[in-house]
Amino acid sequence: MRIVRYESNGQAQVGIQQEDGLVLPTGISDLADALRSGQPVTAQAGAAPVSVSRLLAPVARPQKILCCGVNYTSHKEENPGAVLPTEPFFFSKLPSALIGPDDEIVKPDPATQLDYEVELALVISKRAKHLSEDEAMSVVYGYTILNDVSARDVQFTDNQITLGKGADTFCPLGPAVVTADELPDPQALTVSTVVNGEQRQHESTAEMLFPVTRLLAYLTRTVTLEPGDIVSTGTPGGVGYFMTSGMLEPGDKVEMEISGIGRLANPVVAGWAA
Repeated sequence: MRIVRYESNGQAQVGIQQEDGLVLPTGISDLADALRSGQPVTAQAGAAPVSVSRLLAPVARPQKILCCGVNYTSHKEENPGAVLPTEPFFFSKLPSALIGPDDEIVKPDPATQLDYEVELALVISKRAKHLSEDEAMSVVYGYTILNDVSARDVQFTDNQITLGKGADTFCPLGPAVVTADELPDPQALTVSTVVNGEQRQHESTAEMLFPVTRLLAYLTRTVTLEPGDIVSTGTPGGVGYFMTSGMLEPGDKVEMEISGIGRLANPVVAGWAA
């Protein structure tokens, strides 16, 4: 099942997107709220496809967005000085940073070193603590694409990960949540990024240092996951920071794809007066 959140007649709603692209209404306004209440996400009986003016971030109000850093072997290729971790490393992005497909990524200042990171993101289905790796997949409701937008000047110079990765618009999410039954192996997907038509990232999730089951087991040792939480799984090599002229600038367009999920595209704009 492919779940989208959309705007129609000025209202945000959750729908089921069919293979032909048409969207059937569910009567739900937010996926996270439905998961917390245990409300099943199904198309309304007899409902006709709705008119969609635009797609929104598929999860509107997650309590937590937890992201794994340095989780692909290719980090060593783009940065020979990188130290690959022996245990997963997590940080959080602020829910207020969420935007949806085609929404604008705002570069806050001319000096900002604005970067992109394509990531497979998990949507959590139920409360979870102290998961074993064998139990981990039982709490994954589905998958979507997360762009871990980063201000590298803040992240690397001041070491302020929250500010460097949690600014407004720094978390594009979408275009849909594809339920776990349709993507039975999260380690058999391809993630990629194209900036202004140039491919920057392209790798299999099989190259993760820590697979999804390991990430969830490690995370839930200390953090209780709640329905609707987002857990992102890291990005492969190919980020702009390690390229000549690789940083994002106003006027750029970032397009991310994950096999089986689709494409998440966002333009970059200036956050200051010209």
